[in-house]
Amino acid sequence: MLAETQFGQWSRKMPAPFISYVLRSPDSPLDSSSFPGNLKFVSNLRLQFDHPVTFFVGENGSGKSTLLEAIAVVAGLPIAGGGTNELGASHGLNEKSLLADALRVGFKRRPKDGYFLRADLQPHFASLLDQREADPDFLDNPYKLYGGGQLHRLSHGEAFLAIMKNRFTQGLFLLDEPESALSPQRQLSLLALIHELASHGNAQFIIATHSAILLTYPDAQIVSFDEGELNQISLAETSHYQITKGILQSPEAYWKHLRNHEDEP
Repeated sequence: MLAETQFGQWSRKMPAPFISYVLRSPDSPLDSSSFPGNLKFVSNLRLQFDHPVTFFVGENGSGKSTLLEAIAVVAGLPIAGGGTNELGASHGLNEKSLLADALRVGFKRRPKDGYFLRADLQPHFASLLDQREADPDFLDNPYKLYGGGQLHRLSHGEAFLAIMKNRFTQGLFLLDEPESALSPQRQLSLLALIHELASHGNAQFIIATHSAILLTYPDAQIVSFDEGELNQISLAETSHYQITKGILQSPEAYWKHLRNHEDEP
């Protein structure tokens, strides 16, 4: 089925190929007075995925990354990021996901592959590959799925793209703030890659982001964490879009407000 997007172009509406829903298990052991049970969305958590590309948006501390992390763990991906080959590795994070134990994830079918990209821990992942290269017992090329060379020799943004362009093919891909190392031009490159993979019907992306550029993806499902319960909203309803558009169109008005705010006690 073809549908006209808000940009006047035509795209094919497709269902989410792997994860169809997440919800809080009715026998969840979470304590509502402590993290993560005290996150506003957790008590009534039920989220349907109706598109191969879903964005989580919300203010810092709203729980986007916490839910994404829990989905990764339930899907069999390492909490510190990477693919299934990194499940036994320790590269920057040794804690467990408390929300994952209370989460029920509905799979239409299990993906054969997947990857959890954590912007905050990608340098640790690059170091893990270097450790494998130096390990005489590691009998393979640790860089072959990531562009063929050391990620530490690339800029932060180039390393991100090397992972995504070479490692992402078919499967479930969870991205936590991938824009943090990408210029606007490289964010467009990421959008093109996501579209290329998702359009074949065998890739699903769930992305926590603050980027208004990424949120322009046609027909994406955008889920807001800002109102307590998870709500599906449009691009124009996101604060990311409104603030970015507003400050670019009228920077003087925004700076007048910011200067006045600085004078407040």
